[in-house]
Amino acid sequence: MRKILWFTLGFGAACAFCAYGKSPVLLTVPALVLLVAFFAGKKRMYPILLTLFGIAAGAVWFSRFEARTLLPVYALDGITQDAAIRCTGFPEETDYGCRGEGVIRIGEKDYRVVCYLDEGNGIQPGSVLSGSFLFRVTSPGGLKESTYYQGEGIFLLAYQRDELALVSSPRTLRDIPAILRQQILDTLGNLLPADVSPFAKALLVGDSSDLDYETVTDFTASGIRHIVAVSGLHVSILFSLLSVFSFRRRFLSALLAFPTLLLFAAVTGFTPSVCRACMMCGLMLLAMLLNREYDGITALSFAGLVLLLVNPLVIVSVSYQLSFASVAGIFLFAPGIRKWILSLLDRKKANRLQWGLVRWFTLSVSVTLGATTATAPLCAYYFGTVSLAAVLTNLLVLWAVSLIFYGLMGVCLMAVLSQGLAAVLGKTVAVLIRYVLLTAKIIADFPLAAVYTRSPYIVAWLVFAYLLLGIFLLARNRHPVRLFCCTVLGLCFALLASWSEPLLDQTRFTVLDVGQGQCLLLQSEGKNFLVDCGGSSDAQAADAAAETLLSQGISRLDCLIVTHYDRDHAGGISGLLSRVDTELLILPPVFSEETYSAQRKVYASGNLVLSTGETEIRVFASEIPGKDNENSFCILFDTKNCDILITGDRDAFGERSLLRNAHIPDVDVLVAGHHGSKNATCEELLAAVQPEIVCISAGRNNSFGHPSPEVLKRLEARGCAVYRTDLQGDIFIRR
Repeated sequence: MRKILWFTLGFGAACAFCAYGKSPVLLTVPALVLLVAFFAGKKRMYPILLTLFGIAAGAVWFSRFEARTLLPVYALDGITQDAAIRCTGFPEETDYGCRGEGVIRIGEKDYRVVCYLDEGNGIQPGSVLSGSFLFRVTSPGGLKESTYYQGEGIFLLAYQRDELALVSSPRTLRDIPAILRQQILDTLGNLLPADVSPFAKALLVGDSSDLDYETVTDFTASGIRHIVAVSGLHVSILFSLLSVFSFRRRFLSALLAFPTLLLFAAVTGFTPSVCRACMMCGLMLLAMLLNREYDGITALSFAGLVLLLVNPLVIVSVSYQLSFASVAGIFLFAPGIRKWILSLLDRKKANRLQWGLVRWFTLSVSVTLGATTATAPLCAYYFGTVSLAAVLTNLLVLWAVSLIFYGLMGVCLMAVLSQGLAAVLGKTVAVLIRYVLLTAKIIADFPLAAVYTRSPYIVAWLVFAYLLLGIFLLARNRHPVRLFCCTVLGLCFALLASWSEPLLDQTRFTVLDVGQGQCLLLQSEGKNFLVDCGGSSDAQAADAAAETLLSQGISRLDCLIVTHYDRDHAGGISGLLSRVDTELLILPPVFSEETYSAQRKVYASGNLVLSTGETEIRVFASEIPGKDNENSFCILFDTKNCDILITGDRDAFGERSLLRNAHIPDVDVLVAGHHGSKNATCEELLAAVQPEIVCISAGRNNSFGHPSPEVLKRLEARGCAVYRTDLQGDIFIRR
């Protein structure tokens, strides 16, 4: 009996319960039940008993971790004070300034911290930064936005507040992985062509910062996003290479593997997925050395427990969840899938070579299906996507990924001896990388390569599919064909509902939840119009807009209007246009540095009127010189069933100017100006347009305090129905 499995499940459940904001005190009841059940002494109850024991232990451990590790950090939240931070890596330029990682001493304990600096000149591993910093904790509670930092054991952010003193200190052994990582990145950047080096960096050491948005979305849709996130796949490839060099001798394998895997984990940043894979490989080697049977489920449970003991908040990490879910899916589902596929084939009709290829094919298919089955709900939640083409794509590219990984290692090693030979090898590897990139792009462009969970019908289909899977696993007489047919039939109904629903409404207005930004979708008379595409991050806004459209079977916008070029309104446009075609793009007269692709572009310096059927779009250009916000377009959608007014980021002065220079009728829906800023959505505007509904697009817990209490009071006094993306998420209005 796999005792550690049940204990780990309980321990992880308790950590998740506490990490997502629940009090550990609530878990005392299972502990009491444990004691009663334990003294009952029934052997069949052991799995339940061990799970309950794990729950009790997890609750106690999390409480201890919170008191000893988290509380000292949370006490610094919002405080500006002098501190000394020892850098553990090289800084990198981001959209929010120079970013670096370091270690800070709080009490008697060292804590990892992410620093945002004005510049990174001269900063290296071992450098000590002394000066004033504003400290912020990474958001507690297991929110999606904070899972990366918390899962990595980073609970503190530091923002430079004045000039810093830079002091060099002697380098130690813990600085070697960061230096080696940077040397690898520099080598790949210098010796590989520019179009393939970002992929190479992501594959070899997990640095995906240079990957463009289009590549990431192609990988997500085609089901191979895991190859650019260093994980168990990469560890298994490395382990296979080490096995070959050790001639499969147990002692030599262990001698090579243990230090190599440790170094690889350190270079890649000790991510949860890599740590899990390295520990499982280490346990496999240990079992071989001790002549003991290796059990994958037990090894997986042990690795999961160790990571939870080190940092209970690793349970909220996407990397941790996906890594363990995929391996568990392989162990649980892959053998049965492979056995069923092989049962359909006739061994007698195939020669040795053919049967070897069949076995390889069935192994690849079963492993991919097993991992996909277990991770699909997580991918749906975190990425909004479920790839239907994952099996095909993995079959086509995984063999190349292994060769690329070995080739990149060869480039880095050869560069020490000869830059010229390394460059030649790099060009050869580049051919394989381009093959992977092209394959992902081609498959991602297939009509049904992926489905998107922005459609509630796709979510319902997922629930339906996993209920069927549960019934299938519990049934005595299992019929895989029936399971497959019912799942496909359910998907067909879900797609039909998703694609037909917009056609049932004359007018459909959607305020997309993009964080602190704005993205508005109007659908009327079979036409699709989008206003702005920007948010808390460029990718978030582009994903929200593209996936909303693609989930409805729409791959083309009739018109996209940009109110102004601020990033929270226009940052995601390039990403959106890489996934969705646009017939007409209307832009402000001030040219942006970005070059947008569209069938037709119009830079509007004056008012515009567009008509299609009974829908009329009026674009009001600003006549006020000044800052970008005041130059925002205002847009009036006049449809058969409702009128919608959008004022961009104009403040009260700009709104009054609009009322003076244009005739604005009463409207049904008003999008509050500047995300609910106190200086917008003035009394004069509200009195003139008399909106029934006011929508506010603002990010959760944004630093600007949007929407302001003053605006909310004005809207309440007018009797308007108020809907907010920071509270309700996506807002749907149907007429």
